[in-house]
Amino acid sequence: MPPESRLNAEGRPQAADRLDDDQYPAYTMGRAAELIGATPGFLRALGEAELISPKRSEGGHRRYSRQQLRRAARARELVDQGTPIEAACRIVRLEDDLEAALRMNEELRREAPSPGGNGERRGE
Repeated sequence: MPPESRLNAEGRPQAADRLDDDQYPAYTMGRAAELIGATPGFLRALGEAELISPKRSEGGHRRYSRQQLRRAARARELVDQGTPIEAACRIVRLEDDLEAALRMNEELRREAPSPGGNGERRGE
């Protein structure tokens, strides 16, 4: 969370801070669909398949984040290649899981002591 000095009068982060936030739901359905070259119906289908979960504006309109748009764009690529939408959603979830596992594995490798126990890494 940004320092308190970066909060607006309502206690929310200033708009400039949200521009860099991949999780911030900045895009309307129409704009999101346009950005990934899909239809609003495709985005609704991804929501129904629970690949993405758009936030709702105060007026009840769907809003999408950049992270959600990346997932939707990947699903669209797969569907365009002939993959059924349910399978495309499963593939995207598995790709995300693999990426997270690889990242975690790399972090654990960096933190793990060397096998010799003297604090040096292998090969050094």
